[in-house]
Amino acid sequence: MGQHRLPSPAGRRRLGALALGAGGALLLPAVAAHAEPKPSLEQVQRQVDTLYEEAEAATEQYNGLQERQQQLQARTGTLQQELAVQQGRFNALRETLGAVAAAQYRTGGLDPAVRLMLTSDADDYLESAGRQDTAAATQVGALEQLKGQQRRLDQLRAETAGRLGELDGARQAAAAKKAEVQGRLAEVQRILGGLKAGERARVLAGDRPAASRSSARTPYTGPATGRTKDILDFAHAQLGKPYVYGATGPGSYDCSGLTLKAFAAGGVSLPRTSQAQFAAGQKIDKSQLQPGDLVFYYADLHHVGIYLGDGKLLHAPRTGKTVEIVGVDVMPYAGAVRY
Repeated sequence: MGQHRLPSPAGRRRLGALALGAGGALLLPAVAAHAEPKPSLEQVQRQVDTLYEEAEAATEQYNGLQERQQQLQARTGTLQQELAVQQGRFNALRETLGAVAAAQYRTGGLDPAVRLMLTSDADDYLESAGRQDTAAATQVGALEQLKGQQRRLDQLRAETAGRLGELDGARQAAAAKKAEVQGRLAEVQRILGGLKAGERARVLAGDRPAASRSSARTPYTGPATGRTKDILDFAHAQLGKPYVYGATGPGSYDCSGLTLKAFAAGGVSLPRTSQAQFAAGQKIDKSQLQPGDLVFYYADLHHVGIYLGDGKLLHAPRTGKTVEIVGVDVMPYAGAVRY
């Protein structure tokens, strides 16, 4: 009976390679079968639109926190200056009281009755003692008052510092969210980079046909007068300028930065963010819209534009686009205000 010899190590390696090759060949169709399909243009467009909305909402949040932080920083500076003045007064009064206390110590070893007996002029002594008592009482009262003011200022300073820390943390959170959205936008840009030029243009154009919007820098020719005309004149002069996160001009704007500067041109001071601009204005119904009114979009009011009349809106849309004129119903309507 012949012996069955095991394959040599080299032979085993060859067999293993063949088996792996055969297995790999069998697995390839399965891998291909489970590959993720390339997203459609409609899916890419929805991704882009969603991400831009999230980025704009985060920007408005960031703008509001930054504005509040600046206000608190200014208030803190005022409090610190006031505290320094009060502290100086406190120190000066303390030195005065220290001198009085030293003088009292030098003569305070004698009982007032004994000092009265030893004085050559009782009337002069009583008058001087009265003045000293009055002065001491006044100084002590002033010292207590300044102590109370200093305690109050210390509390305000601590409270302001705490709020600044809290707002700084919130600002960082908003910035982190913005960075996260920008990272997702970079991924979308990678996908767009794999599209043909015509497909990419279609996705970036969004749902609106080119005929429904205009970014040509044309002057305002409507019927508005006075400060409303000043606002609309300024807004029209910004047509074609790019949208940039957090920008308030003159070369670029975000949505609330544009409305902020346009209304400033008409002598109207607006808050920085779209939500704050909505809260500060007089609420009006959509049927009452007039040129110069502010129109807001989305449930969280993160987008704002200026109504021009005839169903038209001028706004800074989002990254990748420029200040343009569109139909007032181009986005989910949320409300309107008048200033």
